[in-house]
Amino acid sequence: MFARRVFLIAGIYGLLVLAPHYFLEAKIGRDHPPEITHPEFFYGFIGVAVAWQVAFLIIARDPVRYRLIMLPGILEKVAFGVAALGFTSH
Repeated sequence: MFARRVFLIAGIYGLLVLAPHYFLEAKIGRDHPPEITHPEFFYGFIGVAVAWQVAFLIIARDPVRYRLIMLPGILEKVAFGVAALGFTSH
């Protein structure tokens, strides 16, 4: 039950946070210069991140069946978190 809730919350939260980025490329470029010069990387990153959120929702439906997918899912969250902390400390 714990894994079901955690992955459901992670998937929903991730979709809510990431989906608006599809419409924010220009604003992000203005607010945090320099502007995005390679939008394919920006949209590629958002697309992969959204795909993982969908995977979290799938895991939440049957955590026992998808327990092996939990490992790369956790790695995805930790890797981004560590990278984000590393860049914000400078």
